[in-house]
Amino acid sequence: MTLFSHRPTQNPPAEPPDYDERVYAVQRVGAVAVALVLLVFGLLGFTSGVPFLTTHGERLLGMSSNGLLSLLSVVVAVVLVGAALRGPRIASTVMMVLGVLFLLSALGNMAVLSTGLNFLAFQMSNVIFSIVVGLLLLVLGSYGRVSGNLPANSPYAHPHDELVEPPDLPSTPEEFAAEAAMRAAEVAVCEHRATEEQRRRVQAMAQVHTRADRRRVWMEFDRSSAQDGAGRRIA
Repeated sequence: MTLFSHRPTQNPPAEPPDYDERVYAVQRVGAVAVALVLLVFGLLGFTSGVPFLTTHGERLLGMSSNGLLSLLSVVVAVVLVGAALRGPRIASTVMMVLGVLFLLSALGNMAVLSTGLNFLAFQMSNVIFSIVVGLLLLVLGSYGRVSGNLPANSPYAHPHDELVEPPDLPSTPEEFAAEAAMRAAEVAVCEHRATEEQRRRVQAMAQVHTRADRRRVWMEFDRSSAQDGAGRRIA
């Protein structure tokens, strides 16, 4: 008969994160989803045997494509997948940058439609697709990150700055007197009329940074002077 029953110890349940995980999930999944669309478009372009630099591409998925555009689509897809694997914050940044580039590409290629500078074989359907993808990347990349008033559980919410404590102001008559003497000594040093004692004190205060420490150094000089005077009187 056993006196004590041994129960297996159970690890305490992991505490849930204090931020909304959906933000990171949306950014990672969104990056991969856009990457898959671009990857399919790029691979179809490669397998169709379309010329690399023709300005009149082949029709693929309702759009025009040539070899260069197919290559760029695959490269962008790889970049998005790599960013998603590295982390949601990187994916967010990459998506916002690529979103801007897609929009600029749409404007630039729209300006060279039906010209010899249309190196990506764009048609109006490609322009519309670039605008849609660019806006989608911007929305997904900025989801939960760019806002004038981020929710408290957003992983991108900046913690509220702690209230700055007021400087250590003097609170006793001795400290007020020390503050006045400190200012007088500093003014005297600046005007080159300070005594040797004032110069030594100001030099010692220069070794510290806070107001309270400077006052403490000054008052230590006062205590040292008082002790020396008491010692001389006793002697």
